[in-house]
Amino acid sequence: MKVILLSDVKKLGKKGDVLNVAEGYAKNMLFKKGLAVEANAQNMNNLKVQKAAHDHKMEEELKQSREISKVIEENHIVILVKSGDEGKIYGSVTNKEISSEIKEQLKLEIDKKKIVLKEPIKTLGVHKVKIKLHTKVIAELDVNVKELG
Repeated sequence: MKVILLSDVKKLGKKGDVLNVAEGYAKNMLFKKGLAVEANAQNMNNLKVQKAAHDHKMEEELKQSREISKVIEENHIVILVKSGDEGKIYGSVTNKEISSEIKEQLKLEIDKKKIVLKEPIKTLGVHKVKIKLHTKVIAELDVNVKELG
């Protein structure tokens, strides 16, 4: 029996997959738990419409990420910190601080989880920071860490 999965099912498939399964398994397990529907003409048509809407949404997100990437790469941010001898700073600059400075200086809302730092910044100077905006879009931001005062 052909079914369309409504959600991910372990060891079977992902949401939206059209699969051939045993009739008993489909009726007693998948349909009862609301994990799948029969792959008839109406449900197949609904699946096509949903996939088209999902693809359109993903395309819009990609387009928006590319626009934000351009803004990020054309600008830089400055973070002022207290420092000691030889350019060593007290504490460190983390992705949370970078996120709040982007919001303040560039007027962009970037989640701190999207900012990729191998380790917090602990020295003065210009540092290149990667920001993962989308699975296909990674922007590089120049973060200038300067001494306060």
